[in-house]
Amino acid sequence: MAAVTGTSSAYSVGTAGGNREDLEDKIHDLFPDDSYFQTTFDKVSASAVLHEWLGDSLAAPGSNINIEGDDATFATIANPARYTNHCQIVKKTFLISGTQEVVAKAGRKKESGRQAVKKMREAKNDLEYAIARNQAATVGSATVGRSLGSIESWIGDATASSTVAGQVILATSTASATTAPLASGAPAAPTDGTTTGALTEATLRLALEGAWQEGGDADSIVVASAAKNAINDFTGVATRNVDVARGAQASITGAADFYVSNFGTHKVVLHRHVRASVALCLDTSLWAIASLRPWTMEKLAKTGDAEKWQILCEKTLVSRNYKGNAKVVAIA
Repeated sequence: MAAVTGTSSAYSVGTAGGNREDLEDKIHDLFPDDSYFQTTFDKVSASAVLHEWLGDSLAAPGSNINIEGDDATFATIANPARYTNHCQIVKKTFLISGTQEVVAKAGRKKESGRQAVKKMREAKNDLEYAIARNQAATVGSATVGRSLGSIESWIGDATASSTVAGQVILATSTASATTAPLASGAPAAPTDGTTTGALTEATLRLALEGAWQEGGDADSIVVASAAKNAINDFTGVATRNVDVARGAQASITGAADFYVSNFGTHKVVLHRHVRASVALCLDTSLWAIASLRPWTMEKLAKTGDAEKWQILCEKTLVSRNYKGNAKVVAIA
């Protein structure tokens, strides 16, 4: 049946124009942010846009047999390597009219307060993204901003392999990836090869072994979702037993929190910004974030009927000794 002609109904705002809106006084945010590296790595200070540090390692062990009464001979001392990274400016801005700040709003009282929280989380996300990826360190110019060298770019090996322990491990023997070894200075972006294989327990162990052979103790395996799913099925995943009260429903744990290898117990970290084609095996004590300018929020000069805000920091990534870390690359 149809409604009688002339019936006032809620179908049309024009017909029942006095109806109030039914709008929840809440904003349901979906903020896929990650800050594992920013919260885990050490914090140090920078005093210039080019941050520098020194790295050293022991000579390879070998035969050391000497003649009784022999005079001493002296080898040339190897100086520490000097490494650098550029401080990157990360910035977010927002502009709010005077009218928008005072009108009645749903889910917040002040628009500036909500945007300050949102933009700060976005800015931290951007910094985490720069740290996690394969970005090269660049000096910048008057028209191009400086960029920091990312974690992936720091971890290099002259001979990447899928069968020999090292800093860079190929997912399969048919994969290809080129990452130039870093002798000193700042890193370039690694060259991606062909992505052909799934992450396997064998290749992950080779990466962990490679970091260990250089003196590192990888405590974290940081991966995207597909690689995390693969690790969940490894045999080296630590078993977790959970007591459940009588009458309560038991839960099924299907995720790997820790992976145990010959080279230690490694926390498995799911990270949104790590590329799906790599698995990072990190000794987190060998990394730091240097701050030239910490996070600040300031109101900019007013030029009209609006308030201008800026959130900013200037930081870089410190790879104290990149050799103690490793990665699996060319993961499909």
